[in-house]
Amino acid sequence: MRVKLLKSAMVVVAFVCLQGWQLRPAEAQVARLEVHALASMTLTDKQILLGRKDGTPVMLAGELRIPQPGTEKLPAIVLLQPSGGFASNLNRWLPELNGMGIATFALDSFAGRGIVSTTTDQDQLARLAMMFDAYRALELLAKHPRIDASRIALMGFSRGGQSALYASMKRFQSMYASAGLGFAAYLPFYALCNTTFIDDGNVSEKPIRQFHGSADDYNPVAPCRSYFERLRNAGKDAILTEYPDAHHVFDYAALPTTPVLQPRSQTTRNCVLKEEPLGEIVNAKTGTPFTHSDPCVELGPHTGYDPAATEAAVTSVKTFLHTAFSLK
Repeated sequence: MRVKLLKSAMVVVAFVCLQGWQLRPAEAQVARLEVHALASMTLTDKQILLGRKDGTPVMLAGELRIPQPGTEKLPAIVLLQPSGGFASNLNRWLPELNGMGIATFALDSFAGRGIVSTTTDQDQLARLAMMFDAYRALELLAKHPRIDASRIALMGFSRGGQSALYASMKRFQSMYASAGLGFAAYLPFYALCNTTFIDDGNVSEKPIRQFHGSADDYNPVAPCRSYFERLRNAGKDAILTEYPDAHHVFDYAALPTTPVLQPRSQTTRNCVLKEEPLGEIVNAKTGTPFTHSDPCVELGPHTGYDPAATEAAVTSVKTFLHTAFSLK
């Protein structure tokens, strides 16, 4: 098994180095760039919900950018990818975050599992699988000599945003976080909120900030409004920010500003899901276990770039992190 994992790690690192994110000169101005292999596990939704740790071992990789030379410990952000994998939105976010003196760890949850994209087949990976990966990344970064373990936030986009959002649940923290470790903040972007998990109102006392487009027909914002209202009523530091007329992946500059139909992409926009009983996700309307062959699953959502929403989100995130990380 050890030989298999080492070979897998080599493949993942090679993939990141050779097929990784294109860097523009302005983005490359960091003091140090490191690629780290990361031991994780592939679990089913049921295994995750039950807190099991008997999945298939897998080696993943992530790119760590350390923005400043020296020995000072820096805050960091773990970034989780959307269903289509990381794209040009990273070219927008990484220089902004690194420019603030924040280290970034872009975690690739797909390549090590042999996945390129889940947009047309979401059953390739459990919906919350990246949440388990994120906690392994937290453990890795907490041991890094340049990272302040008390100032590591979690940021995710779409599918990765869902994992970033629900990683805040104390239930999952108790099952999967290493003792004494926790994220300092949660920053989900256009995350899916149409599943009611058992005890999902019992979340971290750390801030949760979600950013969403009001015109999103891929992961509609309406269920998130209800969820965040429940969190606020419970006294949690949870804020949902909406951008009028913005569509899904509004910060993806490679897309046109006119919404683009994605005819083969799966969306659960008309599904209402709940965990009942413990460990089982069911269609709330039929009471039967949910699968992506359910009639509520549709094809053909839209995506589109919104420059104004992107700039507003960048400003909001930077303002928030300046305070949350006590930056100079």
